[in-house]
Amino acid sequence: MLSEWFWWDRLWLPRPVTWADLQDSEGRVYACVSHLYIILPVAVLLLGLRTFYERLIAVPLAEALGVKDKIRKRASHNPILEIYYNTHSKHPTQADIKGVCKRLGWSERQVERWFRRRRNQDRPGLLKKFKEASWRFAFYLCSSFGGVLALHDKPWFYDLREVWAGFPKQSLLDSQYWYYIIEMSFYGSLLFSVAADVKRKDFKEQLVHHWATLTLLSFSWCANYIRIGTLVMLVHDTSDVLLESAKMFNYAGWETTCNSIFVVFALVFMVTRLIIFPFWLIHCTWVYPLDQFEPFFGYYFFNVMLVVLLLLHVFWASLILRMVKKFIFGKLKCDERSDEEEDEEGSEEDYTHTYSNGSGNGLSNGH
Repeated sequence: MLSEWFWWDRLWLPRPVTWADLQDSEGRVYACVSHLYIILPVAVLLLGLRTFYERLIAVPLAEALGVKDKIRKRASHNPILEIYYNTHSKHPTQADIKGVCKRLGWSERQVERWFRRRRNQDRPGLLKKFKEASWRFAFYLCSSFGGVLALHDKPWFYDLREVWAGFPKQSLLDSQYWYYIIEMSFYGSLLFSVAADVKRKDFKEQLVHHWATLTLLSFSWCANYIRIGTLVMLVHDTSDVLLESAKMFNYAGWETTCNSIFVVFALVFMVTRLIIFPFWLIHCTWVYPLDQFEPFFGYYFFNVMLVVLLLLHVFWASLILRMVKKFIFGKLKCDERSDEEEDEEGSEEDYTHTYSNGSGNGLSNGH
């Protein structure tokens, strides 16, 4: 019963089209949900390929570019501080710091230094960041070239009204099939590896982006929105190539090269994500279909998901503009989304900083 309701024709297809009209016949092949079963094994294969790539290509490339992990001093073994760090907070209150000073006979500066060193131990090193950026750069580069090869000879690449010519009875092409499967498998692999990958300040937004992308691509596949889906993928991948390459040179310490690529990335991002995406592609999905059929649930759902992606683009654009501002005034030192490593000794302000929530709830109480 639930399955019949979920696959009700009127949810996915415009009137008067039914699923029976999209059965393979007369040499025409249509996308179906069973085609997506291969995504899981391909995602696992991509994870394996990533492991080999990072070991055989990314590490030697990092060495050639001079990427080295900073030697960090490890926090001394201390069960009391370790328990608090793992169970309460990585940033103790001033009251807790004073409490543990009495128990251990340490100065406040020694306790603060221990927590800084302990936090730095958990932060990923430059080599890990470089390997991750290098893998994504390689994928987005290949995906962008693949997308251009798949779309350059298609009429809807040049005339967006052709996206809806004959919709939804549009036969599935081999190039579209593999473009979709590989792209969806890649985002699936990112969800599998999210616990091990570098966590940034926009971690939650990244998760929303990955799920929104997979949901959007899955729906567009089942509802045969494949032509517009391939265009959306290509528009998104092009700027990501530049972003990941800028990260690589940033981790390598090639400041001039990194800054130059970042400026190009910012321009490409603004053009593709905030101009082409909303004013060409969303306009194409919002306006042109109404010339051929009445709105239905799938029409609204697909456009809402595109708007969700657009809102994420606006959020990231604000971060990019903030970085551009720092770049112009010579204050850009790292990715705005990165969790910066703390200085070994900290600043004088750090020592005299008064923490909020001063009631000791861990160290000073002996827990």
